Amino acid sequence: MKLLHLTLATASALLLSACGSQPDTAQVQIKVSDLSAGVYAVSSGDAASPVEGKYYAAADGSRLLVLNDGGQKAASLYRREGNGAWRMTPAPASDTSLELASSNAISASVASISSLARSYTLRLANGEAASFSINSNGDIVAGSSSCKLTGKLSSSTLPNTLKASLSSNACGDLPAQSDGYLVLDGDYAPASFRLLTSAGNSLLDLWAYAE
Repeated sequence: MKLLHLTLATASALLLSACGSQPDTAQVQIKVSDLSAGVYAVSSGDAASPVEGKYYAAADGSRLLVLNDGGQKAASLYRREGNGAWRMTPAPASDTSLELASSNAISASVASISSLARSYTLRLANGEAASFSINSNGDIVAGSSSCKLTGKLSSSTLPNTLKASLSSNACGDLPAQSDGYLVLDGDYAPASFRLLTSAGNSLLDLWAYAE
């Protein structure tokens, strides 16, 4: 009988503990205007103070939207894998619904890793330059600069983009690891491409120039 009482007491304690530690399953809902497959120059907000950006849409449902600040640096990044849920960086504190004020289709193509195989340099927020190269296998190889930027590029279903995984060492406030996209766009000239990655709630926007 004592063993039965002990077992019941233990079970009750475990049940109460489980209930007390139950995580809050409520999640912030993010909704974004859904455009058909392609690449678009877009804007949100009103005519007096529009926020401009680019929207990349794949046939499999994947989406990438970057909205820029007045200095053409990424202010917010919206991503969706396939037909999954939208994610936003920085993460919103409450439900977010973004309606695009305008969208104009622009040139779209499949990004090629081999066409990017060469040496590049980019400027960090602290003013330091970081050199690296991309080889035909999509490896990002650190150059001679004190900031060592390495990583890997892979194919993406999104037009004008490649998936990018970055690692950094001695690169100022860059996180050690981040993931996102390499984005190609003629509007970025003289920059060759833009690396849009995130780590946790931090958004990285790195513009790379061919050496």
